[in-house]
Amino acid sequence: MEYTNLILEQNGAIAVLTINRPKALNALNADTITELSTVLDELGRDSSVKVVILTGSGEKAFVAGADISSMKEFNTLEGRRFAQLGHATFRKLELLSQPVIAAINGFALGGGCELAMACDIRLASETAKFGQPEVTLGLTAGFGGTQRLPRLVGTGLASELLFTGDIIDAQEAYRIGLVNHVYSSETLMEEALKLANRIAGRAPKAVQLSKSAIQRGTNMDLDNAQAYEAEVFALTFSTQDQTEGCTAFLERRKPVFEGR
Repeated sequence: MEYTNLILEQNGAIAVLTINRPKALNALNADTITELSTVLDELGRDSSVKVVILTGSGEKAFVAGADISSMKEFNTLEGRRFAQLGHATFRKLELLSQPVIAAINGFALGGGCELAMACDIRLASETAKFGQPEVTLGLTAGFGGTQRLPRLVGTGLASELLFTGDIIDAQEAYRIGLVNHVYSSETLMEEALKLANRIAGRAPKAVQLSKSAIQRGTNMDLDNAQAYEAEVFALTFSTQDQTEGCTAFLERRKPVFEGR
């Protein structure tokens, strides 16, 4: 399927999804978010895709934020609908069966930071910038920033960023745990692909079940989360990959996983 504001490419088991509005610094308007929701449905149905890399086109921005020009004249109802569209789509991204790596190649502000936080793993270029500057516009974060940021970096740091609208660089984002690694701009996608291929080489069902346990368990109390983990663990014993993995270990050879 062809998209207006997105580019979807597949290289083996890795899909690269690019937000493609470079003239607008890849800002998110309703059309782009709707396309993103559609492509996530497409990816979720494609068992040949084992890992997704999400990035932005151009050299300046991952996603510079929500499209302010499209939001300026919103009334209360329109603002609520836009937030709900973002929430539903970013949650779909978060719960996508395949792991998603954000390759953050520039500005990740407002909705862009929120989009990155909905991914499983965040890699940043040295030139990346992060922040939730909505309060400088008289707004609040509206695509999950007030909820995901405290879960990732803690309430105190999240409150400071959300209350001040301050923008931080990639090294500070790494220091507070917002991103996993920082790379040069030239090597960011190379490193993202290396990581994606390492993950794709593991047992696909086990990786997907691990993601499910992380995403769902994070929002449960510890007792229920561990009960869910036990069920996920038990499910792996119904897969051929578990048999292959354990057999290969005992035979001291590399396993050949087929995702079954």
